[in-house]
Amino acid sequence: MRNTVRSALIALTCAFALALAPASAQATPPSGVTGTTLGRTTVDGRDYVLREITIAPGGSTGWHHHDGPVYGRVRSGTLTHFVADCSTDGVYGPGSTITEVPDEVHVGRNLGGDPLVLEVLYVLPAGGPLSQDDPDPGCGFG
Repeated sequence: MRNTVRSALIALTCAFALALAPASAQATPPSGVTGTTLGRTTVDGRDYVLREITIAPGGSTGWHHHDGPVYGRVRSGTLTHFVADCSTDGVYGPGSTITEVPDEVHVGRNLGGDPLVLEVLYVLPAGGPLSQDDPDPGCGFG
């Protein structure tokens, strides 16, 4: 009997803790995105990571931010870039460049009919993630 009560209390405590934890479902994961790392080096506590990112038609990076600046160039397709107030801060075609500032919540979307290919340089604190997922800021898309 004692073990049954103890097991029930543990299960109830775990369920309560999970109910209070932030819902990971609020994050907006990427869809239709693939990436290949072309190069990586670390200098003076900063990681420099060069990647090729492809976003399928209708795909999205999901809402996210970076801990350092990110520099991109559109090789092909069209990038539509939105910021946290739900406005677009640019539509970028082949040859266009884009700079993303640290900690700015944003999403990149391919609203066109052709694959979007980007060349991206991340300049981040050494050992940190390339990006961090964020919840939809209320825009209804991601």
